[in-house]
Amino acid sequence: MTPILEVRDIHTFIGQFHILEGVSATVHTGGITVLLGRNGAGKTTTLRSIMGLTPPTRGSILLDGTPIHGKQAHTIAQMGVGYVPEHRAIFRSLTVLENLRLAERKKGDFAHQADFIFELFPDLKRLIELPGGNLSGGQQQMLAVARALVPENRLLLIDEPSEGLAPVIIEQLIAAIQRLSGQVSVLLVEQNFRVASKLGQNYVIIDSGHSALDGRMADLVKDQALIQRYLGVA
Repeated sequence: MTPILEVRDIHTFIGQFHILEGVSATVHTGGITVLLGRNGAGKTTTLRSIMGLTPPTRGSILLDGTPIHGKQAHTIAQMGVGYVPEHRAIFRSLTVLENLRLAERKKGDFAHQADFIFELFPDLKRLIELPGGNLSGGQQQMLAVARALVPENRLLLIDEPSEGLAPVIIEQLIAAIQRLSGQVSVLLVEQNFRVASKLGQNYVIIDSGHSALDGRMADLVKDQALIQRYLGVA
């Protein structure tokens, strides 16, 4: 498969702290790749580095073969990269509709994507006039993902979508992310290994700021020793 994203040996500092000390990852067009690792391994920083929010000081990041490291976040977004941050970051005082319309990159984006968004997340259509702060945690997560689908993105970076959600909502999100991956490539950070193993075709394990291992998710699921070693999951 053709790679849409190539992260090559990036190093990222936050203040004086050297968070990423050599992370590499490849995301193939039309697939879901999951970043795995223990808490504090550097998964979120990897997404933020790709997005230009914490730019790497070394290494390279290519989108469809074009270097994007060193570019500002709004430029990377305009190139077709959507970002769903941890803890959702929706506008709580604005309605669902206003949150979605604010995500437009050009006039008409929301109208063009509305049917697809509401097919994935029917709750949002029903709640469209409610403020974001009135939604449940699961509904807010749906809104955060839907917002990244408004513009015509080629790649979505999604950080911890299942965190703090009830099992029934997690299953709805799994189904939605599986469906949207038919239209857009996905790089996903997910701490819940059960969710990660359902969603990912490929994985990259980050261990203490380094990319330690990568491969097919189907192979990792069978290797309990590796799962225990790097993820601490029995």
